[in-house]
Amino acid sequence: MRRSTFSAVVVAAVAAALTGCATGGAAPGASGTGAPVPELGPDQQVDIVFESYNLQQAGLWSDTINGLVADFEAQHPNIHVKAQPPQGSGTAGAGTASSVQTQMLAGSPPDVAQLTFDTLDFAVNELGAQSLDGLFGTEAVDATFGGEHPFHPRAATLGDWEGETYGIPYVFSTPTLFYNATALAKAGLPADADLSTWPKVAAAAKAVTAATGKPALSVSCSVKGGNWCMQALFRSAGGDVLSQDRKTIEFGEPGAVSAVTALRQMYDDGVLANLDSTTQYESFAKGDVAIQLQTSALQGMFMKSAATGGWDLRAAPMPAFEGHAAVPTNSGSALFTFSQDPAKQRASWEFIKFMTSDHAYTEISSKIGYLPLRPSLTQDPASLKEWADNNPLLAPNLGQLDKLEAWESYPGNSYVQADDILGQAVEDAVYYGKDPAATMQAAQERVQELIQ
Repeated sequence: MRRSTFSAVVVAAVAAALTGCATGGAAPGASGTGAPVPELGPDQQVDIVFESYNLQQAGLWSDTINGLVADFEAQHPNIHVKAQPPQGSGTAGAGTASSVQTQMLAGSPPDVAQLTFDTLDFAVNELGAQSLDGLFGTEAVDATFGGEHPFHPRAATLGDWEGETYGIPYVFSTPTLFYNATALAKAGLPADADLSTWPKVAAAAKAVTAATGKPALSVSCSVKGGNWCMQALFRSAGGDVLSQDRKTIEFGEPGAVSAVTALRQMYDDGVLANLDSTTQYESFAKGDVAIQLQTSALQGMFMKSAATGGWDLRAAPMPAFEGHAAVPTNSGSALFTFSQDPAKQRASWEFIKFMTSDHAYTEISSKIGYLPLRPSLTQDPASLKEWADNNPLLAPNLGQLDKLEAWESYPGNSYVQADDILGQAVEDAVYYGKDPAATMQAAQERVQELIQ
């Protein structure tokens, strides 16, 4: 079942309050009548704006997305899509929502926006993302998640809020342990070394560090921008960031602190590199770092780097802490609509369905490396089977879908500040000598004040 057990809540009126008098009036599906937004006429011309942070990333990312937009327009010649990156200085994450908010206050929000999952609470309750169930009907939304190659059930609910679907999950990954098997072999380790637990990862990193004289491991979760992944480490150590009732911050509790302490120990041992987010993946791509926990969205880049550099790239699932099972969380985003005009809403829905279709995931997964959220595509000879069979890097990431837990969004308007406080606390405790327990507890208290 896609639906959660929470009671349904309708918040579409928030968007109207933010945008003033919408050009098309209230949407039929959101007005309480229960009637879905009308279909477009065969010759009805509609222009929509699609905002995607992938368009900020040159090469594989932007080329793939622009290609899909062109494919959509070819299939829907009456719908014209202006594809744009977040406006202003926004980046993936906080900037995606702030860009939408700025444009919304100016009266012209994008019709479809790619927003990261940490903004879900804010997108629904403050920005007024439209309920897709309300606009198009539950049966239509469920049909979109189904089809010949249905969404993975753990992925399908990630854009739900209080029992309704507001966002269709779009692109994401789980934390994947990439490693340079050539570097491990030079350090006397087997190319298929057992990296299933953090102690085993630390031992392998020590061997490579001893051979190279420089830290062999980097963990993208441990620096600002990696909190989606840090949530996975917290849960894998028996902790969390937020209570189930969404009222209490918990990342200062013993379980979460133990994850931070484990990273601190690897840094103190000289095997964990202190690098910012960009330098981490660049150093791994160049072969300077041998083991990296990272999003698989960088898989395509790593494959090219390994081929150019002549080294053997491999991947493994996120490691577990001793005595606990690994609990992967998801990175990435969903597609939301903020349109108030019925024609644009219908056009937006057609576009969202296309961008999460079998064809779209065939392109996105094979060219960028994001997970195919319709996993059976990997068994379809007409789609991703050949690619999956020839891509052993996919298996760890795809397998983690079965035990995926959601990247939590913080309640309220201060979610960006909350995430910054957490990220800084983790960096201070891991790399800058601060006591992990005291630092994480202090950060927890600060964030608790923000959400009350």
